[in-house]
Amino acid sequence: MALPWMITTALFLVLAFASIQSSTCHVVKGSVSCLDCAKHDDLSEVNVLVKCDKVKQFATTTTEKDGCFEAELNVDPSSTNCEAQLVGGPEQLWSYKKTLVSKIVKSLDSKSFTISTPLAFFTSCPSKSKLPSSPSDAKSTGASTSTLESSKTIDLPVPREWGLPPTSYYIPIIPIGIP
Repeated sequence: MALPWMITTALFLVLAFASIQSSTCHVVKGSVSCLDCAKHDDLSEVNVLVKCDKVKQFATTTTEKDGCFEAELNVDPSSTNCEAQLVGGPEQLWSYKKTLVSKIVKSLDSKSFTISTPLAFFTSCPSKSKLPSSPSDAKSTGASTSTLESSKTIDLPVPREWGLPPTSYYIPIIPIGIP
């Protein structure tokens, strides 16, 4: 009687352990910074997405009060192309492309991974004069990005009593001569 019970138990344990997948988690550590905040502002609840190429699963995490975050990946980030990206926060965030996404690299302690470039954001829309990388700097340094002038149309005066819309709506060009 004991032999069928032991065989059934052994078979059950083999099936139970066969369904368990051994996986090693790799920890990605990093931080985000605010470019227009005060020094000790609360940077918690900023969402960060960590994604690797050719892997359907991704990790999302939120930052702590100081802006630090940790995410666990089931894939080795050194063997695949992995990136961390700012996704959003409790309020609207603004960021330039170069501070929005960062590649994941092996950290100095070689037990974890970290981001290669800083993830940074603004809490309000940055003005063109705040950063040297803004598009308005190209004009001030002498490099012209476009030679086109304004496309403002000419609006001829029409008496209001006639009830016509402005002439720029129905006369896009002024004829120079009669053919």
